[in-house]
Amino acid sequence: MRGNKFVTGILTILFFTVLANYNTASVQAASADYRTLFNADYYYRTYSDVASACGKDETALYAHFVRYGMSEGRSGSGEFDLDAYRARYSDLEEAFGDSVVPYYNHYLSYGRSEGRIATKDGVPFSGLTKKQKTEDAAKTAKADADATKQDNEASAESAAIPASVIGSYTTYYEESESRATNIKVAAQRINGVVLQPGGTFSFSATILPRTAANGYVSAPVIINKTMSQGIGGGICQVSSTLYAAMLTAGLPATERHPHSLAISYLPAGMDATISGTSKDLKFKNIYEKPLKIIANAKDGKLEIALAFQE
Repeated sequence: MRGNKFVTGILTILFFTVLANYNTASVQAASADYRTLFNADYYYRTYSDVASACGKDETALYAHFVRYGMSEGRSGSGEFDLDAYRARYSDLEEAFGDSVVPYYNHYLSYGRSEGRIATKDGVPFSGLTKKQKTEDAAKTAKADADATKQDNEASAESAAIPASVIGSYTTYYEESESRATNIKVAAQRINGVVLQPGGTFSFSATILPRTAANGYVSAPVIINKTMSQGIGGGICQVSSTLYAAMLTAGLPATERHPHSLAISYLPAGMDATISGTSKDLKFKNIYEKPLKIIANAKDGKLEIALAFQE
């Protein structure tokens, strides 16, 4: 009997140790970068429904993985298979049960460094194939070249994108259209806004009322599922691009409304419309560091990023 109590005591200690580790992992996971568990090509090839919805847009695919894929138990790459990880380690199954996302967080915070295997075939993950490494190297080289070119062409007033960026998105607009003015004004108003941990952001309040006095002009706007003219038309591209950047950063909205009509500059489900004081885009800084919004609209290109302020 005494021996059984001893064994039970040991198991209890182990159980609560795992739970304590998980609580720490949950805090760390708030700022975890799930990109290390994600390969866009793998995700596109593995899930046909996601491929149909997002196409080969890497940003949209990653946003789907963070917002929906993990909670549905999908694999972002060959490195992590939820069912295999659960089946292989009974201590995790006992601690987390049917709560899905904690398994991903545990692997990122502990499992990988502990050498735990999460692949479907039980073989330690060896990383990308030689072809994928070559392709990624080419992409990186091209991205570096493009970045260098953009840095050389950008004016001193252009928003610098720091290394601490946790999410970003880019959309495009016609520079010659009247809505371009509103996009630039709205982007300028949100650029540089810093949210302290726990702080809240209101897009509508930040860009100020859409009036001529505040720099806005008349442009096409969606009203009740029809295109019309209105002061401030085009600002929803800024709010939608910000929302898309939030998705890539794993930052949930506390208020968000979709357009009543399909839009062309973003995949379905990634938009966020603004309407007077009745519809807004809001979010809370869930991280433990100040969060900065970086927005730049120039030459038909709108870039918005979210970064930790150093």
